[in-house]
Order: sequence, then structure tokens, then C-alpha cells
Amino acid sequence: METLSLQAKKVMKAYPDKPAVKFRDITITYSELYDRAMAMASFFKSQGLKKGDRFAVLMSNRHEHVELDLAAAFGGFVKVPLNYRLHPKEHEYMINDAQLSVVIGEKELIEPINLPFSSLFIGNDYDAVIQEHLGHVVDEEVEEDDLFAIMYTSGTTGNPKGVMLSHRNMLAGALSLSQICEVTNRDVIGHVAPLTHGSNFLSHVSWLHGNTQVVYNKFSPEEFIDDIEKDQVSVIFLVPTMVNLMIQHPDFDPEKLKSIKSINMAGSPIAASKLQLALEKLGTKFVETYGQVEAPMCITVMPRDEIGNRLESAGRTGPFVDMEIIDSDGNELPSGEVGEIVCKGSLVMQGYWNNEEATNKTLQEGWLYTGDLGWVDEQDYLHIVDRIKDVIISGGVNIYPREVEEVLNKHEGIKETCVIGIPDNKWGESVVAYVVPNGTTKIEEEELIALCKEHLASFKKPKDIRVVDQLPKSSYGKILKRELRKKHLEEVTK
Repeated sequence: METLSLQAKKVMKAYPDKPAVKFRDITITYSELYDRAMAMASFFKSQGLKKGDRFAVLMSNRHEHVELDLAAAFGGFVKVPLNYRLHPKEHEYMINDAQLSVVIGEKELIEPINLPFSSLFIGNDYDAVIQEHLGHVVDEEVEEDDLFAIMYTSGTTGNPKGVMLSHRNMLAGALSLSQICEVTNRDVIGHVAPLTHGSNFLSHVSWLHGNTQVVYNKFSPEEFIDDIEKDQVSVIFLVPTMVNLMIQHPDFDPEKLKSIKSINMAGSPIAASKLQLALEKLGTKFVETYGQVEAPMCITVMPRDEIGNRLESAGRTGPFVDMEIIDSDGNELPSGEVGEIVCKGSLVMQGYWNNEEATNKTLQEGWLYTGDLGWVDEQDYLHIVDRIKDVIISGGVNIYPREVEEVLNKHEGIKETCVIGIPDNKWGESVVAYVVPNGTTKIEEEELIALCKEHLASFKKPKDIRVVDQLPKSSYGKILKRELRKKHLEEVTK
């Protein structure tokens, strides 16, 4: 398997005058992108960085993300993308943990951080560096198992962990996405989700085909739909939260998305009822992928021509990974039985940076222990049940929050839901549901309880249902159950 740098150089040679990246009123061709990325690689060399040394990227969605990806690939450097919505103290932890040499990004995001080394601000300073090093070529020998990126997890428990991803990992993910999204060199790839996370994996698909990438700085349903129509984007990555906001917006016009061929939906589960609504409004444009930062995007894949008939499945095992469902003793389970999802293959990370204990716990004999529960049916389609740590144990019986959420989401007046377990003196834990209305119809608690009685065993019904305006979420759109539990417990103990 090749490296990202070798693959990128091929498409740059094949399509020198083709637009490679568009951002606002900026358009950069493939030949210009090559020169700019090489200039940045030369700059890193001038700063004393050697192959394997790390630099951070701290900015919102901009075209420089793509340039810095290639600079890392050309020079054998390691990119550390930092989530710009995090607190400076969180950035400081990651910067110190990754033992960085330089941070590049937006001035207002970098200045609040106590940095022990130099930084480069996007804008005049960055452009001056590009001009100073234009024409320089960095010729570094890079291997497929060399590290390309350290991507930090969201840190749901303790400090975030740095996931080490190689060129092999990234290309395996790109090839998988290219296949499932049916990408050709005529496609235009859009980025509205953060390029520090899931959308970045789709970015690497461009080095396979020579696609034009269009970068959007922020997501708002109205502007996003207009932009897609204007730029004729055909492939894009969206998290379920974005899909829900888009299709439930009162002014949503599916005609404006006629150019879209594939919407790669990933990042968190989507309720079957909401997915059905999306399919009714947009047709067979959605492909679903299940993965983790530790195995980017494509542990399983669901093609767009199958998703309508398998709303509750996450698809079959992807092309660069093996997957099993195992019990607590590590034995593979037969179809229909719930256990932990584990996988191995070219997609799976090298380990956690500077964290041998976590690596040994998560990677065992090459198998990645995902922490997710699931089962496979007779046709080998994966059905994700829940995170192991989110399972509610009430009266000694397991209750899977996602099962309850699926039922609540059947109500036409609900935009989204979150079910959590709360300590209970009698039962150990009790079920509490939070729901967000979509404004189309009034929501009554009794109505939701009746809905649960209709579809669930009595012990699974929520003991408490709370209607709220919004749910706490990460910057990537994932609902933060830990924050909701904390808030709920604080309210009930006042």
C-alpha cells in the first residue's frame, strides 16, 4: 500500500490546473497546492523539525487544513489536529502530551494558550512563510507504517488519549470511503463538519481521484443548503445532528440538494425513525459508516441502495478490517447474541501516544476492543446496541438506552432524545429520558409513557421524562450523556 504523499503527487501531476480546494473566494489549483504544501514542509524543516516530529493545527474549517495535511505527508511529519471549540487548558494538555514543536492556527485561538515554543498565525504571517519557501522541495522517504497523525479522543473518562494513525491507516480509510460513497474524479467533496475530525478522513479520498474540495467554515441549515446548490457538491460527510437540523428545518428544500450523490453519515447513531424521515425527504443519498478514531470511519459500511431496507443496522464489515462479536471471556459469539464489537486490520490504529497502559487494554493481540456492544444477524449485518459504559442495570437486568431512545423517537413531535441511568436505592439504577421537541406538535409525558408501554417491556419504561430545549453536545455533535447525568443529579439533590 502506498503513502498519502505518493498518492497525492500522482493526482497533482495528472490534474495540475484543476481546482483542488475552494474556500470562500479562494481557489487553489493542484499545482498551486503542491507548491504551497511543499513550502510549508520546507518551513517545518527550517524550524528544525525532522521526520516523525509533531506540529499542531488549531483553527476552524479553512483551506489551510488541506495544505498542512500534505505538508505533513511530504515531510514525514506528524499532524496533531486540535478541536478549536475546546478550552485553552484542554489544548495545553494535548500540546504537552504530544510534545509538539510548533502550533499553526488562528491567532485568537492560540494566544490564550501558554505555549513553551513558537506558533504561526494564519493570515499575513502564514502567507509570508509560504512566499519565503515557495519553490523549495522536501524529498523525505516516507513508509506506509510511518505515523501521519495523532488524533485525540474526546476524553469521556479522564484525559483524552492520542490515537496514533499511520499512512496505512489513513489510506485504508480513504479507500473504504471512496468505495462506499461511490466517488469518481468528477465528484466535488464538501466539508462542513470539522476538518479536525471525521470530515478529514473524507478529505484524503481526494488524493485517490483528484477531486475538488469545497471547505465551509460553519454549519447552519439554511446557508448550508444554498452553498451545496451553488458549489454543486456531490459527496459530503455529516453527523446525524446536522442531518436532523437540516431535514427538520421549516424551510428545507430537497430540490437544492439535487447535486448530492452520497451523504456519509457517521459520528454517532441516528434513530431509525429519523433516518426514515431523511430518506423520505432526500431519497437514497445516505450511506452509513460505523467506526472510531481508533479505526477511522469504516469498521462497517451500509451502501445507499440498502440503507432503506435496513434502518436499524450499521452495515457489514468494511474492506480493510475483520470484525467479531465476543463475550467477556473473549470467545466469539454466534449471530443474534450481544457482545463487544472487536476488529483488526489495516484500519486499526498503532496505539495510544505515550500511553502504554491504555494501548494494552484496548489493543489485544491485534484486536481493537471498541467498548461498543452489538450483534450480527444471519446475513452478517451489524446491529449496534450501546456503549458498554452506558448500559443501565436495573434490578439486575440490562437495559440498553438506545432501545428506549428508538421508541421515543417514533413520536412525530420529537427532534432528539437521550436516555440515561440514574442511581436508584431500590433497583440500582432507574431509567430517565430527556427529549427535545421539534416544535411541530405538543409533547405530553403521558403520551410518551404510553408509547413506551406499546413497544417495550414494563421494566424498560422511563421513570422520569423531561422535556428540554437542547441536549449537551460535544463540538462534533455527539450527545454528552456524562454531562446530562451530572446535571440531572445536581438538580435532584438540590
